Parts: sequence; C-alpha cells; structure tokens
Amino acid sequence: MATSNGYTLQRGERRLVLAYIGIGMAHLAVGLLLGFMQGMEHAGIDLYKYTFLRHYYQGLSMHGVFNVLIFTTFFIAGFLSFVTAYAFRRPLYSRQLSWATFWLMTVGVVLVDWALLTNRASVLFTSYAPLKAHPAYYGGLVLVVVGTLLILTNLLLTYIGWRRENPGKPTPLLAFGALATMIMWGLASTGIAVQFVFMLLPWSLGWVDAIDPILSRTLFWFTGHPIVYFWLLPAYMSWYFLLPKQVGGRLFSEPLARLAFLLFIPLSLPVGFHHQYLDPGVSVGYKAIHAFLTFAVFMPSMMTAFTVLASLETGGRARGGKGWLGWIKKLPWSDPSVTAQALAMVLFALGGISGLVNASFTVNLVVHNTMFIPGHFHLTVGTAVALTFMAIAYWLIPYLTGRKLWGRKIAVIQAWLWFFGMALMSRGMSWAGMAGAPRRTALGSAPYVPPEWVTAFNWAAVGGAILTVSGVLFFTVLIMTALRGQREATGGVEVPLAEPLIPDEPIPAYLDRFRPWVLGATVLVIVTYGPALVGMLTSGNPGSIGFSPF
Repeated sequence: MATSNGYTLQRGERRLVLAYIGIGMAHLAVGLLLGFMQGMEHAGIDLYKYTFLRHYYQGLSMHGVFNVLIFTTFFIAGFLSFVTAYAFRRPLYSRQLSWATFWLMTVGVVLVDWALLTNRASVLFTSYAPLKAHPAYYGGLVLVVVGTLLILTNLLLTYIGWRRENPGKPTPLLAFGALATMIMWGLASTGIAVQFVFMLLPWSLGWVDAIDPILSRTLFWFTGHPIVYFWLLPAYMSWYFLLPKQVGGRLFSEPLARLAFLLFIPLSLPVGFHHQYLDPGVSVGYKAIHAFLTFAVFMPSMMTAFTVLASLETGGRARGGKGWLGWIKKLPWSDPSVTAQALAMVLFALGGISGLVNASFTVNLVVHNTMFIPGHFHLTVGTAVALTFMAIAYWLIPYLTGRKLWGRKIAVIQAWLWFFGMALMSRGMSWAGMAGAPRRTALGSAPYVPPEWVTAFNWAAVGGAILTVSGVLFFTVLIMTALRGQREATGGVEVPLAEPLIPDEPIPAYLDRFRPWVLGATVLVIVTYGPALVGMLTSGNPGSIGFSPF
C-alpha cells in the first residue's frame, strides 16, 4: 500500500489508476510510431508498404484516435481519479462503479481498435460525415464517452459526501481542479454524444439512409474544441498545484487559480463555429460571436501563464535566484518532471499564439485546412498536454508502483528531445501550411508538390524522427522503472502538492461553488448555439448517403 500524509491508497485504487494509464500509454506508443511514418511519407519515404496497413489514411486515422482521444482520455481518467481520492483523503464513492466504468471504457476501446485495425474506420479522428465508419467504431467511442460521464458521477458523489462532512471548508485544490475539468467535459460532451448516438450510429447501422453533414459537423465541434480544455486542464492542474512544490516554491494565488478553472466552464463551450468559418449553413453573425468568445477563452489561459510563472519564480528565488531572470537558472533542471513541464509551457505559448491565428476570421482564411493547423495542435495537445502527462508519469508511476524512477538523466534528455523535435516538426508543418500545403492528405505521392513544400516537409520529418527517439526513451524509462526500479515505499516520492503563497487566505463562496458557473454556461450555450441549431434542424436539408472510399 502507498501511504502519504496519513492517507493510505488501497491496492485496488492503485491497480485501477495504473490500468487506465497503461491502456493510454500503449495507444500513445503505437500512435507515435504512426506519426513518424506520416512524417516520412510527406518527405517521400513510404513506410506503409512494410506494414499490414492498407493506406496512409488508415494510419492517419489511427494516429489521431490513439493519441488525441484514447491516450488523453485514459490518462486523464486515471490521473483525476487518483488526485480526487488523494485530495479528499477517501476512496471514490463507489469502488464497483469505478471498475465497471473502467471495463466499459475498455470494451469501447477494443471495438474502436478493431474497427481501425481492420480498415473499417478510416474516417480520421474528426469522423466527418459523409465518410462512414463501421458501427463498432461509433459504438465504441460512445462507450468511452459514457465512461467519462460515469467518472464525473463518481467524482460528484465523492464530493457530495465530503461536503456533508466538511461544511464551510473550501474544496481541496486538486479535487477542485478535477471537478472543474469533468464538469466542463460533462457539458461539452453532449454535442458528440448526440452526434454519435442519434446521427452517426443509426446511419452506420442502416436505420436511416442519409445524414446532414453540416449538422453533424456542428455537433462535433460543439465538443471538438472544448475537448482541448478537457486535455489541457489536467495539465494546468499539474502546473498550478504540483509544479510549484517540485521547484521549491508556492502557488502564487489560490483565488486566481480557482477563478481560471471556473472560467473555463462557461467560456470553453460556445466557440465551435470558429472551426466552421468556411462552412455554409452558419450565419456570419454566429461565426462572429464564436470568434469573440474564442478570444475570450484566451483570458483564463493568460491568467494561467501569469500565475504559474509567478509560482515558479517563488521557487527559483527561494533557491537563490537573483535579478530579473536569474531565478530560471536556479530551477531544478535535473528533475525530469520539472524540465518536461517547463519546456511544455514554452512551446504551449507558441501554440496559443498560433491558435489566435485560427480564431481570427480573416487570417484563418489563409491557413484553413492547411498543414498550419496540425502544426498548431501539435504544440498544444502534442506538447503542452502530452509532455506534461509524461512529466506527471515520472513521479506518479514511482508513487503507484513503489519503485524509484529508473534513468533520471535519460528522462531529462527525453524531455529536451521532445522539445526540439516538436519545435522542428511544428515549424515545418506551419511553414508548409502557410505555403498552401493541405492537411489530411498523402502528400508524399502527390504530383503537385512544389519545392518550398518539400523543404518544409523535410524539417517536419527530421522533427518527427527526433520525437520518435524521445518516445522510445520515455517508454524505456517507464518499463525499466517497473522492472528494475529500486523498491521503496511510494518509490521515494510524495505527491508534490503546493501550498498557497498566502496560507489560509479567505476564499469567496463564488470561487468554491460550481452551480452558478454551470448555469451561466448553459445560458451562454443556448444563446450562442440555439438559433443556429434550430435553423439547421428546420432547413429541410435532404442529407447525404454514406461513403467508404478506403
């Protein structure tokens, strides 16, 4: 049993968290290999002919679903279950529900994997109609989403039980962040749930003949952009509540941290139309509203940048850092978890800036559906999220297994390689996109590739190769930790929970309650989506039959 600060983590809890993370990491490993193959394909080296995969688009679909959906969702499920139990000093409300949820999601993943591996779901992770996948693919993803909602239920029941026993006390920070993340996701997931359950699944089963592509795409992007914050908020939890402790500092402002998380509940939802600037069927007015709100959701991210950097500065100065930037040198760069998160933040800043390009209607016209877009989200989900999750794994796996981290220096090298590899790859993608190279396309075999694209693709390929090496090192460290790591209670690690800079600072009630923010989010969604959805539903669009070109 793992014990820390008087709390005992039961064997079943540790096994559950490790099971979630293990499934997520296994899919990440395969997804990284497929990403390398895509980079090589763009550089003119076709590796697909040496595999069982039938074509580029099958590998691209697997890469997106494995890395963006399964890895992130399963890691988050394990991590948030862990931190909630740890923060409340009690197991989750229902052990039976916890394991039933895990097996439900696992069955869903098996269905998704089967559909992808057999080339029955080469529709890319966006699942755009009228491309049609096998019903197992849609049904499997439905089970995964339902599983996340059951996790939300379990977390809320745990919170209610804790609240009854602790009236008037502020919600512990880690649990607060986990609840804010899952509440936001619970609201955001309604779009993709409706799309899959009531449109894509019946259509793929042959129960209906046609589907409305615009309505289907709108429902997808209702969830498709908020899911970014479902990925990011657990990373933010580490940056806010754990990383300051790891560098020897304190959380700069607890009220500001709580406000940032709460703002994501209403502001992350009504932004989907900025992905549909060139789609018909959506009025210019609603596209403009969503553009404004997309810029508004940038505010809590800027609050995060200020608060986290200030928290890191307290640690650097506590270590003897002097001058304006001298504190940066004093951070514990030999700690792989710290290094990985710090480097993730640097590239995430660039990802945020490129995101503003996508959100701007006029500038977006230049980069829409080009390689610039994957260049952007490889800096966000591919770095801010993935590299931070790797950083969390560097202390969480030792904590859960009771084995010290093997190869700390190798882990530090891994973080730097990921940083440089992603910087090169994203730069190459963005460069190619600004030169007009389309995304979602097997460009290595295209006859129309101009010289400037080739140079950019070579940059991306080199970056992808470095990322692959980094991925191999990451999994080597984790596997060797499990097999050869020195045994010690909690792996010699405690959960690095940061203390606020101002202890016992009063927390206003509105910063410790979720209901007003949920009500606000609901009203905002109704106003910004309601009339547009009603218009689509009453437009009389005859829809489209399905296509399976692969």
